[in-house]
Amino acid sequence: MAAINRDPLTAPHRTRNDALLAAAWAALAVVTARLGDHGLRPDALGWTLLLAAHVPLVWRRRRPMPVMLVVLVCIAPYHALDNNHAAPIPATMVVLYTVAATGTVRRTLLVGTGVLGVTLAINAFTNPDGTMEVLRISGWVVAVLFCGIDVRYYRQYVRSIVERAERAERTREEEARRRVAEERLRIARDLHDLLAHSITLIGVQTSVAAHVLAADPERLDRETIAKSLDDIAETCRTARGELRTTLDVLREQGVAGEARGPLPGLDGVPDLVEAARLAGARVQSEVRAREAPPAVGAAAYRIVQEALTNVVRHAGSEPAVRVELYEERGALRVSVTDDGPCPAAVAANSPGYGLVGMRERARSVGGTLDAGPRREGGFEVRAVLPVGTDREGNR
Repeated sequence: MAAINRDPLTAPHRTRNDALLAAAWAALAVVTARLGDHGLRPDALGWTLLLAAHVPLVWRRRRPMPVMLVVLVCIAPYHALDNNHAAPIPATMVVLYTVAATGTVRRTLLVGTGVLGVTLAINAFTNPDGTMEVLRISGWVVAVLFCGIDVRYYRQYVRSIVERAERAERTREEEARRRVAEERLRIARDLHDLLAHSITLIGVQTSVAAHVLAADPERLDRETIAKSLDDIAETCRTARGELRTTLDVLREQGVAGEARGPLPGLDGVPDLVEAARLAGARVQSEVRAREAPPAVGAAAYRIVQEALTNVVRHAGSEPAVRVELYEERGALRVSVTDDGPCPAAVAANSPGYGLVGMRERARSVGGTLDAGPRREGGFEVRAVLPVGTDREGNR
């Protein structure tokens, strides 16, 4: 079955195997010719034609039609000289099978018609009364040709099954790579949002404590320093808790891709606003939105988080910030604006991934996000997130 399934044109060691096959058929032809009727034993010319007919079989797969023509050129005069007619039959059948198994049906039928015509003509010349012999020869030729056609179609069928299996495997591998890439991107966004926000707040709070210590060492404001240190400790605890949750989800075994733990939502926006205020920003917040789908709420939370982080990092000391979340026309609209002196040039040209991550967050739920400088100064982030149906089918 392995030999039948294998494509004869690409089989390994095909020339060597065909050479061994030609030698075997030639030996069988010699034995058949010697053991046959003494009156039909080949003479010198007959032996030459018989052996010469087996030599082209070495290249039968590479050039089936030329090989068949050479074999027929040798065998036709061999039969016409009334030598042993059984000896060259194996070589004839092998070359006919090869033509049928490697060519089209049309070519096979044309070859079969031609071979039968030549065979019948020679048989009529050498044995005009052998009607049963004619039928027997025709039957063998037709049987061999149809066997080759059947094997050819079977190989095509096997090849189509293998190709479909390979395509399915490639599709599965591509889908797996796509899922891995999406998950890596999601993890990168989550870690960026978490760490960038927390580290920025810690940096600002540490600067406040250092400023208080260096401003007037003689009149140390212990209460302010203690409050700054407490704020730093609280930020560290919050960041550690969120990071632990993220790592627990990544380490969880046998959890589906959708099971990512509790997602932050709109109810977490006040905490972001309070953290920005502790970092020195003057934040006004207005949330006029009902509960959004989990994916949309998480996207809005992360967008506000990153926008406030950029404000605290780039908008100077004590920037005025306005955060708005409201529903309009089936979409949750998010707006974060500030009046910083030059946040646009700093944030827009930053080599980080903040703006890229915010846009990816919006696209992940089918929304859009625009970010850029304001005419009156400062920077503005606006996002429109559909709330009719999220990507997971939640309403």
